[in-house]
Amino acid sequence: MKIWHIFLATGMGLGFSPVAPGTIGALGGCLIALLLRQYITFHVPALVFLIILFFFLGVHSSNQLEKNWGKDPSKVVIDEVVGMWIAMLMIPSGWIYTMAAFVLFRLFDIYKPFFIRRMEKLKGGWGIMMDDVLAGIYANVIIQLFILLKTGSNG
Repeated sequence: MKIWHIFLATGMGLGFSPVAPGTIGALGGCLIALLLRQYITFHVPALVFLIILFFFLGVHSSNQLEKNWGKDPSKVVIDEVVGMWIAMLMIPSGWIYTMAAFVLFRLFDIYKPFFIRRMEKLKGGWGIMMDDVLAGIYANVIIQLFILLKTGSNG
């Protein structure tokens, strides 16, 4: 196993957490998204770029590690990082929206409703990454709908 696959797939080592590595990986993704929002003027295109880049790198590295670590190993958390980025994409700043994105993403990731579980059946890294991508999309859509309903009732 190449060290860079381990470094990438474990979210810079977050996946080695002895307690709740998926949650720790999602928190790491949340922190990166918050830092981008704070320090980069064009944070939305930057986050989209990172989502695309790390999705494909995650598929590749997860494929490599699955050979030695088994199917969908808990140490692989790059999927949680990318899923969290998707959940936070284009949501307003503020701790309430950030917390909502985190909680909704983790709920969808853990319980896997609405076709999320089907994504795990995809082979290798595709299955590892796609269930979290879909969980992130669902979390984001719920927040966007809430925002739309909230602004619609104020106007």
